[in-house]
Amino acid sequence: MVRGSVGVIFGETGTLDFKMLVSDSTAVHRGAYVKAWHETDGWVLAQVMNITRSSDSFTIEEAKAGQRKDKSDDRIVAEAIVIGTRDNDGMLRSPVIPFSPGDLIYVADEGLIRSVLGLVGKDMNIGMLEGTGIKVQLSVNSLVQKHCSILAKTGSGKSYTAAVILEELIDRDIPLLIIDPHSEYASLKTEATDDQEVFKKYGVTPKSYADRVKVYTPANRAINPDADEVFRLNGMNLTVKDLTSIFPDNFSTTHTGILYEAIQSLRAEMETYTIDDIIFAVSNDKSKAKWTVINMLETIKETDILSPNPTPIEALVQKGKVAILDFKGVPPDIQSMIVAQLCSNLFEARKLDKVPPGMLVVEEAHNYAPEKGFSKTVSTDILRTIASEGRKFGLGMMVISQRPARIDKNVLSQCGTQIIMKVTNPNDLKAISKGLEGVNSYVEDELMRLPPGVAMLVSTEIERPVLVDIRIRRSKHGGESVNVLKAAQTMSPPPPPPSATKIPTVEESRAQIPETPAAQPPVVETADVEEETVKKTPPPKRKPSRPPKNEGGKLFTKIFGGGK
Repeated sequence: MVRGSVGVIFGETGTLDFKMLVSDSTAVHRGAYVKAWHETDGWVLAQVMNITRSSDSFTIEEAKAGQRKDKSDDRIVAEAIVIGTRDNDGMLRSPVIPFSPGDLIYVADEGLIRSVLGLVGKDMNIGMLEGTGIKVQLSVNSLVQKHCSILAKTGSGKSYTAAVILEELIDRDIPLLIIDPHSEYASLKTEATDDQEVFKKYGVTPKSYADRVKVYTPANRAINPDADEVFRLNGMNLTVKDLTSIFPDNFSTTHTGILYEAIQSLRAEMETYTIDDIIFAVSNDKSKAKWTVINMLETIKETDILSPNPTPIEALVQKGKVAILDFKGVPPDIQSMIVAQLCSNLFEARKLDKVPPGMLVVEEAHNYAPEKGFSKTVSTDILRTIASEGRKFGLGMMVISQRPARIDKNVLSQCGTQIIMKVTNPNDLKAISKGLEGVNSYVEDELMRLPPGVAMLVSTEIERPVLVDIRIRRSKHGGESVNVLKAAQTMSPPPPPPSATKIPTVEESRAQIPETPAAQPPVVETADVEEETVKKTPPPKRKPSRPPKNEGGKLFTKIFGGGK
């Protein structure tokens, strides 16, 4: 075999795949990129999909003895698929004439790999092509305008990968608005402290983005004291739609009618009104169903999310800035309402060019845009709209989820770039295979074997799915799992319960009372009388009382209301 070659084509060949006998087992492995010279197309790039090794001289007796020193006669066979080559116009072409048995195979060089796969001239460095030292770069414009999804099972590194992409976007002054349910992205403020050798491997340096990042909390500052500012929605002149969208399943036609009449009466009397005014107006209604409406309005009021001085969308979306909406301590229903209102305001502001082009990042997207049949949220419609129309106005969206099967398919299908890490759930694998371009059964098998930190990249900018070793973060990772054992060992013991304090007996209490003079009548302690009474007179036996028939139902109706 010619020096420098790693194999030779043999057997039946085609234009899309071939088999090769491997001569250098150290250079050819599953997933390796190789090249072959084609008589009409020149150098053609291919990738090894499967590889086997066998020996005819190794007998059963030798196997039983476990002795084998000579492996020179092993036969290593690899199956490769043809990716193609670039023509003079830069278009990817596959050969129309099959390869010839006997054609030599070589390890593909970096230039051919980058050219054929489409890794040339990109902006963002997200990692290296698995098994090589070739950087994988993406186009910022394409990523933002055509949306992006990051999908993986929990613990596979989806939030870490998302932060790597966000760092690249921040470095290029792209405005970011992040929906953060688990307080994971505030760590962008802190510089990473990993081994310096790892940073050198990926060609990056540690960095803090504290001057770019601001964390907002919709909850009370006591719940989230680390937040920079409080986030509030507009609480003035709320409409029936605004209020019913928070608890869509709890409002019946009767409840909506009561709310509508109350708001109409307020509009006739005053120019501006608050939720307190709405509660007062509803209380004047004669229907018993008003109590249900008042209860829901009080629940909304107690969240303190509504304010006459709301957080302007222009303060959240600014060039080169990152706004993180930290939902720590916020109930799920209120989260969905906030996302719906916030995203609607963002979309309208972008259409009117009140805010610069940027990207909306939605962590745990299956909670805010669930697939039909799983759950229903008020934020689904606006997220669908941004996914389908946002690129017209320069508003991109990144959806991140550990349950691809539960994300609305209309949202997921609009993502032009998919970064998929390890997935093992059969329903999630099926959803990925059906909903994303370029994904087939081979990809499903590959996704189940991916190690942590390695992702499959499927993009309209890259010719075929590729495996990427995601680079190390510049900033500190904020999504580490809690070390339960370490936390248990470092926690201080709890204080003794109140029951551990000894309560003095009646006799001990008497001993502490000073004696009274003989001339004065003794003072009888109430506790003594009660104690003696309890000892001498047992309580009378009584039958448990029962309310009159149907009184329970009447009482429930009186308190909570009813009727249609």
